[in-house]
Amino acid sequence: MGNGLLSQNIPYTELFVSDLVFAIAVLLAGFIFARILISLFNKGLKKTHLPGLVIEFLSRFLSILLYVLVILAFAGALGFAVGSVFLGLSAVIGLILGFGMQDTLTNLTAGIWIATLRPIDKDDYVTINGMFGKVEAVGMMATEILTPDNQFITIPNQLVWGSAVINDTRMPIRRARVDVGVSYDTDLDKAIQVAFDVMKNNSMVLDDPAPAVITSELGDSSVNLQLRAWANNEDVWTVKWDITSEIFKAYRKEGIEIPYPQMDVHLDKEG
Repeated sequence: MGNGLLSQNIPYTELFVSDLVFAIAVLLAGFIFARILISLFNKGLKKTHLPGLVIEFLSRFLSILLYVLVILAFAGALGFAVGSVFLGLSAVIGLILGFGMQDTLTNLTAGIWIATLRPIDKDDYVTINGMFGKVEAVGMMATEILTPDNQFITIPNQLVWGSAVINDTRMPIRRARVDVGVSYDTDLDKAIQVAFDVMKNNSMVLDDPAPAVITSELGDSSVNLQLRAWANNEDVWTVKWDITSEIFKAYRKEGIEIPYPQMDVHLDKEG
């Protein structure tokens, strides 16, 4: 009965059920084989110590190539002339490129340059066109970043390559800056010394370069200080948060006022 079912003709086609079953088997086997090849390819690339971004880029390129070959094999198993299918795919790709060839080729070329010259790398924290996040991957056409609040952003490669990129993780150390205002009645030397003590008591603040405190501005309601502390890149945000908290506690303990913004309103009586 099973052989009888397999030998039945599929309505409105010249295919038999056995042809369809064989084609589906080819498709599934092809996808499994492609995934195995991609996995082996990735493992081989990791042994070369290539940057993660380059490995990701090459892996995606190979994936697209293999999946196209699997689709062609599936079409061939169904009895279609593979050459005709290939020409059809080429026509579709040509049509897509015809509508946006310039942008497509520009994004592709930019992706190659990004993966090769690596102004950014996988897991770097970057700001691109005002968008901040961690680099997840550079694809054939777009760069993917993940924001700290878990928003996934896709940026065309041409915008990445053609824009100023701020890379927060490229350098081994960075400077944390904390701004704080003190009252005009404050002993400024004392306020500066307390700020120095706060930074020196933080174990993650580096001695070289040395921390610094500058008077950054004479504001409307306060004398504004800026605390500058150098730290290892992975510690810089923790240092910033710790210093912000500790300077508030230290100034309160020492009786140093951090004033609120104030506005003087004068009312004139008429008559």
